[in-house]
Formats: sequence, C-alpha cells, structure tokens
Amino acid sequence: MQIVAMSIPPGGDIGREQHKRVEQVFFLVEGEGNVVLNGVASPFRPGDVVFVTAGVRHNFINTGKTPLKLYTLYAPPNHIRGRVQQTKAQAQADRQDEAFGEQVR
Repeated sequence: MQIVAMSIPPGGDIGREQHKRVEQVFFLVEGEGNVVLNGVASPFRPGDVVFVTAGVRHNFINTGKTPLKLYTLYAPPNHIRGRVQQTKAQAQADRQDEAFGEQVR
C-alpha cells in the first residue's frame, strides 16, 4: 500500500485516470468538489470516502473556492517511494514516476 497527499487548486482536477491493477481509497479532508466515476459525477465533501476499484475511470474536480485536500491509498503502490511533485504539471511530466505506475497498472 501507499498513501499520497494531494492539494488541488480551485477549478483544478487530478486528471482522468484508470488503473488496470491498482485500487484506490480517497479521503476528502478539506474543500468541495465532484468525483467522476465512469462518467457519472457526484458531489464530494469533507469526510467522504470513495473506493475506486481497478479498471474504473475516475477524476476528482475542485468546484470550490479553496484548495481540495485529500489523501489516497493505492494498493499496490503506484508511485516511486518518496517522490514529491508540487503541481499536476510536474506529476504529468515525471516520466520515470509515470513509467513506474504503468508497470503496475
């Protein structure tokens, strides 16, 4: 397992993802937004927990005026241990980390 902390700016999102062999559990700590699972959007508020099974297309979108802060648990790990990216753009540009994730997806 692996835990990852995310902060998504107002109007931002994590980006549409789908993992073939990775399951995730998302815990919303602050902010508000929508979770989109296989094209169906639902509100996502502090205290909510969302379980995303392998193969489900998903995205988390910040619809509020403050950062959306959440934690996600990956099983199995989907990122290089200790890797930190400050922005979504940095995460998408990190080819080595993306390649690691593709190995388990």
